[in-house]
Amino acid sequence: MTSRERLLATIRRETPDHTPLYSWVFGFEPAPCWQWQESGKPVAHWYSGRLEHLHALPQAWDVAQDFKRVDAWLALGVDDVLDVSIPWSQAPEVTWKDSESPVGKEDPQYPVMTREYQTPAGALRHSVRRTGEDPGAGWVDQPRHVPLIEDFNIPRAVHHLVAAPEDVEKIQWVYRPPNAEQCVRVQQRIAEVKAFADKRGVMVQAWGAFGMDAAVWFAGAEGAVMLCMDHPGAFHALLRTIHETDKARTALALDAGVDMVCQRGWYSSTDFWSPAIFRQYLKPHIAELAAMAHARGKLFAYVMTTGVMTLGKDLMEAGVDLLYYADPIQDHVNLVEANCQFGGRMAVAGGINSSITLSKGSPQEISAAVRAALSVYGRAGGFILSPVDALFPDTPWQNVQTMIEAWKQASAGI
Repeated sequence: MTSRERLLATIRRETPDHTPLYSWVFGFEPAPCWQWQESGKPVAHWYSGRLEHLHALPQAWDVAQDFKRVDAWLALGVDDVLDVSIPWSQAPEVTWKDSESPVGKEDPQYPVMTREYQTPAGALRHSVRRTGEDPGAGWVDQPRHVPLIEDFNIPRAVHHLVAAPEDVEKIQWVYRPPNAEQCVRVQQRIAEVKAFADKRGVMVQAWGAFGMDAAVWFAGAEGAVMLCMDHPGAFHALLRTIHETDKARTALALDAGVDMVCQRGWYSSTDFWSPAIFRQYLKPHIAELAAMAHARGKLFAYVMTTGVMTLGKDLMEAGVDLLYYADPIQDHVNLVEANCQFGGRMAVAGGINSSITLSKGSPQEISAAVRAALSVYGRAGGFILSPVDALFPDTPWQNVQTMIEAWKQASAGI
């Protein structure tokens, strides 16, 4: 089987030739022998097209780099996937202005960056502390302005974009479906990616929906919760606006022919929301996006790294084909129970924690985690061994090697 055939069979809960091993990368530093040169300098860290439009990377990364990463992973004998991030737009009537206030004016310790939008429905202000810390080699940087969507904004915000219920109606002007020019670029990008993917036999997945993640980006974690509790009508309107753009982004990816579309759900778990709120506000939207994918013969994936045993049944009922992630460490997922609950109905990726097991574990602990995961699932399909939720700059290369070797040995013995 090619990597694509193996992953698709696994997600469809068919029997692959062996259990796939697939790792997202978020600044991972491979061994020097797996690095390449760009303009005479080594490309020290690996990223993914999933991060485009979302983060300020500390080094250049484009489609050509994605292709080289795929070749490296395939040469190591493991699986890889090509990601495409689908953009969004703002209305042509919208204008914005950036400014920065000095230390002491809005915050006693940090300067505060502001981006103020003028929309047909009124002004929107987004103000964020510029903390300026050095995250270390390979980690993403805080931008020197306030982008609409960026994880750095949430804990550093002085004034969230949606600070009051009356701000909700303005979001439709700044988070809109891709415009005509963006649609053309996306179609060209996916055609380029698919041409390479077809040659290498790898899968293509698109990231086209934010769901609750966007609500938290716009209103902050506490602000989104309070909006839901105190102003449910405005909260519902915010999620509906987000969903309309998510549908358009997802449709664009599906029309271009990707294998699978993915929705982010890092901020949709029980760490933030009750199961009742998830079922009322999110589940119908997830089901609609999954149905869109299935109508075109494509697959639908959802990302949730905590609370999966509580909300997994809802994801299955909504039509999710692949759940990223089942984590035995941070989410305390018992893989045997997960297999009993999800097996045959929804594929899962995970089984080994990245931040603790892979970053700090001994070779014996890493190998034991791999064997434990594979012993539960075997090669019957429905399971992708995958570090939760990525390989990071502080993930040691030698530990990844240990994981790969343990996976090869355990797979041979199944």
